[in-house]
Amino acid sequence: MTDALSLVDDWGPEKIVVVTHRRTGMKGVLVIDNTARGMGKGGTRMSPTVTVDEVARLARVMTWKWASVDLFYGGAKAGIVADPASRDKEAILRAFARALSNEVPREYVMGLDMGLTESDAAIIQDELGDRGAAVGTPEHLGGVAYDKLGVTGYGVAEAADAAAQRQGLPLTGARVAIQGFGAVGSAAAQRFTQLGATVVAVSTAHGALHDPSGLDVEALLASREEHGDHFVTRHGPGTTLASGAELTVDCDVLVPAALQDVIDHATAHEIKAKLVVEGANLPTSPEAQGILAQRGITVLPDFVANAGGVVAAAFAMDARYSGFRPDTTAIFETISTRLRANAVTVLDEAERRDATPHAAGRALAEQRVRAAMKSKGRIARD
Repeated sequence: MTDALSLVDDWGPEKIVVVTHRRTGMKGVLVIDNTARGMGKGGTRMSPTVTVDEVARLARVMTWKWASVDLFYGGAKAGIVADPASRDKEAILRAFARALSNEVPREYVMGLDMGLTESDAAIIQDELGDRGAAVGTPEHLGGVAYDKLGVTGYGVAEAADAAAQRQGLPLTGARVAIQGFGAVGSAAAQRFTQLGATVVAVSTAHGALHDPSGLDVEALLASREEHGDHFVTRHGPGTTLASGAELTVDCDVLVPAALQDVIDHATAHEIKAKLVVEGANLPTSPEAQGILAQRGITVLPDFVANAGGVVAAAFAMDARYSGFRPDTTAIFETISTRLRANAVTVLDEAERRDATPHAAGRALAEQRVRAAMKSKGRIARD
């Protein structure tokens, strides 16, 4: 069991709240990492394997992500230890929201992460009787439909394009392999195709599909819609591979857009891509980042590449109490502008510092957070 106090460092967490409810069996945790630049904002996930340590790591990623994209919210994350397929999901979710009514929405606003849907966000609002308690609600309730719009995946491809151009690797004709074909991976695949790239591999929990000459992304999307994830990688044109094999196929750009901790020491030695763009949170271990740097492979960090979701979330936060829906055109334009510029800024800083992009990007984010902490008297002023 994680000792919560062992997680505390110079940045946070500021608050760790563990909640339970005996009748529903609900167990959950909220980690508010650092609010120097604004109130805590980050997704809420539901999984049988959620841990305090996991949620704390993700809350810290949110601290750097908000600062990196220069939006004024703080890092936070929440997790519920439950199976999202459980028939008791709604009761568990309502118990979780009630247990955190002191913090939500005054200190933390719930959002969508693994295991939660737009309807779940609506349930949270309903349980607390406050439209401000959660974002990510369905469009018919005035929410920003992140998954339908594909904002995170769109941003991943935009950031990848900017990074590739900086490296002298035009995305037109570039071969892209994507781990994951969910909300992020599929939207990224669509945008990569629109930008002229060739998607050569995708994967789901049921396996991977690889075709060096290119996959028909729209056909795969239609197949998934009609038959489900299992059909995508087993019945389309191309070669079926074991899950994880898509990470090491021959390609120019690799996008891990599914799970964390998938690129480790061993995998880092096998990757053939010239550019790795982190669509998922924490997909590459620190050791692997160093190995890839030594091999001359650029890694665009998660808090830069997948920040399209937080840009959209910022629009949603502003619109929580509004009678008007956010302008989707403005959302996409802002995602493209901010993520493209930030990708180049971070890679330039990495070159200047002779450091990995993760280290350079984090240093830039730390400067912004530290400045806010000093201004508010949370740390000593120079």
